[in-house]
Amino acid sequence: MSGELILIVEDDAMLSQGLQDWLQFVGYRVQLASNGREALERLENVHPNIILADIIMPEMDGYQLFEAVRSRPELNTIPFLFLTGRAQKHDILIGKGLGADDYITKPWGPEELLTAIRVKLKRTKDIAFTQLQRAYKDSLTVLANAIEARDAYTRGHVERVSSYSVMIAREMEMDDDEVDEIELGAILHDIGKIHVHESILSKPGELTPQEISEMRKHTEIGAFMVKDIPYLVPATPIIKYHHERYDGKGYPEGLSGEDIPLHARIMAIADLFDALTTIRSYHEAFSPEEAVAYIQNEAGKHFDPKIVEVFVRAWQKHKDD
Repeated sequence: MSGELILIVEDDAMLSQGLQDWLQFVGYRVQLASNGREALERLENVHPNIILADIIMPEMDGYQLFEAVRSRPELNTIPFLFLTGRAQKHDILIGKGLGADDYITKPWGPEELLTAIRVKLKRTKDIAFTQLQRAYKDSLTVLANAIEARDAYTRGHVERVSSYSVMIAREMEMDDDEVDEIELGAILHDIGKIHVHESILSKPGELTPQEISEMRKHTEIGAFMVKDIPYLVPATPIIKYHHERYDGKGYPEGLSGEDIPLHARIMAIADLFDALTTIRSYHEAFSPEEAVAYIQNEAGKHFDPKIVEVFVRAWQKHKDD
């Protein structure tokens, strides 16, 4: 156990003490309250990981406590389980109708209650982790957009490339972890441009050989920037290798074929599709159909032909979304 805190709200002193002793024995921390009002007073100073509450209690019953907890933003995500002797269907429907996380009726077995507690705590952790990941991605997207904003032609590029990359990954039936890694890499793929001079990024005409060399450094600079950040390490192959070509004529290392990391091969297609379909300083925007045809023509040259097939198939499915 990890020492999560459980608040037990129960007016039967012997029952609540027994629950406290047992739950502490299996590794949880426990606080007690004899009714809903006392529970709310405790909640002013503690933030339990889960609340177990009886229904029939003096001063404030379990239903009233539940509604009070859910009405407060700082408390409304705490899992709330009714633990009660009221086993009539009507009472159960009221409890579940209020939105309680579970409704366990007495007599209950220790394993039944422990399983319910563990399931609800795990679910809460999973949700919190997902929300944290989303917050990280949103923050990184803001950063990436701030970098892209230096180039008037690439506004919205981050979101679009992320969307296209995820679309391809889903069509390839990748698992959620891989899709998350691809989305993260897509967000950060051009982060190294923070070190490219703005005069190069916004130059309306062709770049000089020296300027091209400077621009190309963004892949290795970006990879270097994230290499020591554990959460961002999975994005490194996309950041560093999304400008490699299937025929070996790309940069920074001239990798070819399947020596190019898979996620970078996916990203290369998404990146160019967006570049083709938006106005740039060096070309007018292609129509989506023209861009798809261009990418098909580059299969085996610029792009992995198998991933091109997947991209075309996914585009046909989602083009009207």
